[in-house]
Amino acid sequence: MHADDLFVNDPFARLPEAASFTVTSANVADGAAWPAEQRASGTPGGQDRSPQLSWSGAPEGTKSYAVTVYDPDAPTGSGFWHWAVADIPATVTELPAGAGDDTGSGLPEGAYQLPNDARVARYIGAAPPAGHGPHRYYTVVHALDVPAIGVPADATPAVLGFTMAGHILGRAVLTTTAETRA
Repeated sequence: MHADDLFVNDPFARLPEAASFTVTSANVADGAAWPAEQRASGTPGGQDRSPQLSWSGAPEGTKSYAVTVYDPDAPTGSGFWHWAVADIPATVTELPAGAGDDTGSGLPEGAYQLPNDARVARYIGAAPPAGHGPHRYYTVVHALDVPAIGVPADATPAVLGFTMAGHILGRAVLTTTAETRA
């Protein structure tokens, strides 16, 4: 077996174990394709609209949440971060659709968006290159043991992930797909 076969492009393969809890969306079911509104503007029907998310069953001791949307299949060598939100209060268990707009208008007080890989602090929808095949998108709610993660608002999602690694109590994962036919 080749070493690369051990990970099969799994974004959680080398992260610390964490309890699982549940995340759902009114916009898309786990394993389904992103609807047009969650795809990037510039794609047919794309609106760069963040999905509605609800979560439950987070581990005891959760003091805040972070939400990330990541495509490990992007042809970059490092995947593509579509959205990152930090410091969501532990009392919040839902984000409305569109919360990830340019102003973060649907985010709770104290929460903030970090710049994604397009370098904008907002949600950017799926837009895999034509003919590249299906891409997976991991929408993850991270339950954290600190009330504030302490990363600057201009940090990258990778810095957020690195900083969170030692603070994750639980992880709720919603996996979606997108493909652009050639």
